[in-house]
Amino acid sequence: MASDAFTREALQRYADAERAPFETALREIVEIPTVSVEPDRKAEVARGAEYAAGLLRRFGAETRILATPGHPIVVGRFQRNAAWPTVTLYNHLDVQPAEMEDGWDAAPFKFAATDGRYYGRGTTDDKGPALSALWGARYALQHGARINLQVLWELEEEIGSPNFESTIRRESASLQTDTAIVSDTVWVSRGRPAAPAGLRGLQGFRFTLEFGKSDQHSGVTGGAARNPVTEICALIAECVDGRTGRIKIPGFYKDVVPPTRQELSDMKRCGFTTAGFKKDHHFKSLRTNDPMEIMKRVWCLPTFEVHGIAGGYQGPGVKTVVPPRATAIVSCRLVPDMKEAKVIKMVRDFARRKNPDVQIEVEHGLPAYRGRTTGPHADAIRAAMKFAFGREPSFVREGGSIGAVLSMERVLKSPVFFLGLSLPEHGYHAPNENYDWSQASGGMAAFADYFRRVGEMA
Repeated sequence: MASDAFTREALQRYADAERAPFETALREIVEIPTVSVEPDRKAEVARGAEYAAGLLRRFGAETRILATPGHPIVVGRFQRNAAWPTVTLYNHLDVQPAEMEDGWDAAPFKFAATDGRYYGRGTTDDKGPALSALWGARYALQHGARINLQVLWELEEEIGSPNFESTIRRESASLQTDTAIVSDTVWVSRGRPAAPAGLRGLQGFRFTLEFGKSDQHSGVTGGAARNPVTEICALIAECVDGRTGRIKIPGFYKDVVPPTRQELSDMKRCGFTTAGFKKDHHFKSLRTNDPMEIMKRVWCLPTFEVHGIAGGYQGPGVKTVVPPRATAIVSCRLVPDMKEAKVIKMVRDFARRKNPDVQIEVEHGLPAYRGRTTGPHADAIRAAMKFAFGREPSFVREGGSIGAVLSMERVLKSPVFFLGLSLPEHGYHAPNENYDWSQASGGMAAFADYFRRVGEMA
């Protein structure tokens, strides 16, 4: 391996030379609306998989598209020497829904580049980081990194990866790997890289109350009729204090593992600020302005969030009806050592005690995940991020969930690590989602250096 090929200057020259092809590929894949949750987009998701497989082939990989009962998984393999370790690079290429009326300044599936910033749904979650990692991997392979590389690009992550585990289990003989690296995570701030020390889990619910067959005049029936919208709001208020966020279901916090002294130390020096958090997420006010308390709530504590309540009249003016039906969509973020089955039972039993007529549908769930922050691979991540961005990362928990992480550990029996590139200001799941060249080019350097270091461990 040529040592002068892995200087920061050499990798910057590579990134600069590859900027136009990178931007072209990002444009092309962002403009394919791979919205996995929308059935009408199924053909577009399949088209995104075909594009991704073609890109991997152009980079020299042997590629396959694995069929699932839902959306496909794209596999690319760069097999170089059976004696060398295999590293799996995981990203997802499906995206959240997006419409102009959500608050976008331009069409969400029309890529735009302005002053080194890239706009469009999927630019940062997760197509931009996926391409950055791929470009870094190609450089490492071309310049002698002693690894075999396997790329797993999923197209169902945004709907909880319902078919990922069963598919990789079916294909496990051909997907064997020594380690995996994921670049679908967010830094705390631009000034300080971050790597997850854990991920929160997730459990979804749908609460429904139905007391009639049609809208009824409130002047004729109001006061006597049961109003499902009113009652579902009251039920939610029994479950969680809307002002403080404190969950009122007995026993909900019993299994929560508090952050360790080391985690608290990492949180204090990770670069988080209340002002930055509010600015990045466009908040006017928060439940607390204490930065340590915010970090604990976002990373270390469970939640009970209401994502939408449907029922009754939604048009202009006032239509004085008592609606027949109302639905609330709810999720709980989980932390170690909370179990989905126990949470389901607690929520279901409590809600039915408060309102026996509520119908509860259990949606998909994911357990929380404890990350690895010590050992040679974690050290390689520290070194690679310092090499690329000038500072070692803080290892802090992350509030989101990635179902594929646990599946890869369970099925492929390989440890999973994280090297994320997105920033809070990039707008995960938000209008005007964006990514930028500074993170993209730095990501190429970080991944190239990481793969070089992993190859030297053998």
